[in-house]
Amino acid sequence: MTRPAPIRVVLADDERMVRTALRAILSAEPDLEVVGEAATGAEAVSVVREVRPDVVLMDVRMPEMDGIRATEQILDTPAEPPRIVVVTTFENDSYVYDALRAGAAGFLLKRSDADALVQAVRLVARSDSLLFPAAVRTLATEHARVRPAPPAWVAKLTGREREVLRHMAQGLTNAEIARRMEVGAATVKSHVAAVLAKTGTRDRTQAVIAAYEAGFLNGG
Repeated sequence: MTRPAPIRVVLADDERMVRTALRAILSAEPDLEVVGEAATGAEAVSVVREVRPDVVLMDVRMPEMDGIRATEQILDTPAEPPRIVVVTTFENDSYVYDALRAGAAGFLLKRSDADALVQAVRLVARSDSLLFPAAVRTLATEHARVRPAPPAWVAKLTGREREVLRHMAQGLTNAEIARRMEVGAATVKSHVAAVLAKTGTRDRTQAVIAAYEAGFLNGG
């Protein structure tokens, strides 16, 4: 049986020791391949455009251009962009929240163990689940720019779409949502697509962030 292509990863961090450690961990896994490194945000954008990875591990505090701006530029492309995971020292950092708002798929602490790092890369590359939903909820509670009135998209959601969005925020996959709602996986996929379109977001993480900022996930 043909083995699936490895997940191609770019490492973006201004500390060489951090990049070296990340490379050592990921390169030990047969299904992961480090295909590039960057020491600045600007360099990260350039490397990603050159090698077209599946996942980028992105530090948020880098010279020349921070990880937030680099994330925005990487995702601002008509081609299929990579999934971006913020790797940070501080879990409750407003920079991390801004990176999630900009389109990062999730975040990981630099002190995380090797297994957590490897599983995070695999999850964002090959799964439709939200990375560490409880941590995203904590960040949103601290940093969400909650609007004084719900945005127009909230009223446009159907009952089923509202239910799907709440399940997305819990980190459930499409298959898990389908079982919970007793519908087909294709139906859930259609609802998720509708949620993304109505919220004007590119992926599940951004949709969940938008929902917190709308007050939707706080009883809205």
